[in-house]
Amino acid sequence: MYTVLLIDALYVKIRDGQVSNRPVYVAVGVNLAGERDVLGMWVGTGGEAAKHGMACLAELRNRSVADVCIVACDGLKGLPESVTEIWPRATVQLYVVHLVRASLRYASKAHWGQITTALRIVYTAPTVEAAEQRFEQFEADWGDRYPVIIKLWRSAWEQFTPFLAFPPEIRRVVYTTNAIESLNSRLRQATRRRGHFGHEQAALKVLYLVVRDPKPDRGQRDW
Repeated sequence: MYTVLLIDALYVKIRDGQVSNRPVYVAVGVNLAGERDVLGMWVGTGGEAAKHGMACLAELRNRSVADVCIVACDGLKGLPESVTEIWPRATVQLYVVHLVRASLRYASKAHWGQITTALRIVYTAPTVEAAEQRFEQFEADWGDRYPVIIKLWRSAWEQFTPFLAFPPEIRRVVYTTNAIESLNSRLRQATRRRGHFGHEQAALKVLYLVVRDPKPDRGQRDW
């Protein structure tokens, strides 16, 4: 059983009549020992994300991923509903780091350090109630200057808070996302060197070779 299932997407250029950006969904499982396994990669069509996400998750379940505690994702369209259907007891969690990065897009670079530090105080709170109190202080400090950031967090609050019910060791996997970002960085480097691919199988072959490279993506903890 995997404690946490991390799902993210990167985009590759594939020529299918014309060159277009296609999503590649990457799934990484993290077990109780903190070890991670790349469980699958799928090229999406870009047009039926919910249907494709359901098929990917069903494939994982059929390949013996019978249950997971937390599925962390980046608000991919239709994915939370698909997760609930495949693993009814799983908690769906928004990537915290992605939420912080989205916040910085609305702030002056001069304030990035202060905002990052203030939000870290929120997402490292011991309980949901403490997180709410800390966010109220954040809103008091920054709400007048950056109301869009406040709205962003309020709208995502229900997807942000579930992981606060879990032990710190599991929370850290969710709010750092190092387990999947280090892999995605290597995958992006490989696809950028190629420019674009003639078809999706060519793209998957290159990505598969990156995963098979004995560099640091199997059985390590880097958070």
